[in-house]
Amino acid sequence: MRKYLVMAMRTPAFVDSVIEPHRDFLAKLLADGALFESGKFTDGSGGAYVIFAENLTAATELVQQDPLHLTGSSELTVYEWEITVSA
Repeated sequence: MRKYLVMAMRTPAFVDSVIEPHRDFLAKLLADGALFESGKFTDGSGGAYVIFAENLTAATELVQQDPLHLTGSSELTVYEWEITVSA
């Protein structure tokens, strides 16, 4: 399993009603062992989360199920993340 960084940047179509379904999506990923961490940016522009997946294709397919993506509220970009230093 590899780690993938998901950048979720709000679009002009963002609506507050997507926040709770997005949180539910993340909670399911956490329960399934696929979510490492998540959080929002303090400037209100979006947030990021780190998931575990077998490959970039699997990570992208998983992220495309996020309500942020499905509603067009945020643009989600997935990066394979090779951690070189960690606490």
